[in-house]
Amino acid sequence: MTDLTIKRTDSTNPDFIELVAELDALLAILDGEEHAFYNNLNKIDHIKHAVVAYKNEQPVACGAIREYAIDIMEVKRMYTKPGMRGKGIAGIVLTELEKWAAELGYKKCVLETGLRQPDAIRLYEKSRYKEIPNYGKYAGMENSVCFEKELNSK
Repeated sequence: MTDLTIKRTDSTNPDFIELVAELDALLAILDGEEHAFYNNLNKIDHIKHAVVAYKNEQPVACGAIREYAIDIMEVKRMYTKPGMRGKGIAGIVLTELEKWAAELGYKKCVLETGLRQPDAIRLYEKSRYKEIPNYGKYAGMENSVCFEKELNSK
């Protein structure tokens, strides 16, 4: 997509913070009574690896990765502004996060999303993520669906 730029940054980036605030407002609606639980797992303090996508210099999407285990990164805080969805931007952000994780020596990415987010599930399936049993604090959460993807070593 022309006029789209991707910036690697961290969780102190004001555009990332703004996009995550929009994401959290949406998730408060989608998650309902479970929102407090999920929100507690999605703090953005100290995220060293975040990506912001800009279209015409305006922030339109974001995502982040953080270490989950020795050789595994967890994808977090994926969001695309409503008016920019369906244009492939989330896939570009996800690909950049995977590339960054591989550059850092990680072998796999894992992630959790909600069953009430069918667009997100389609994105991950299209991006060759495989559904796995719910991991970590998501085990036993009926609204959660978890995925993993092996990364190509560079």
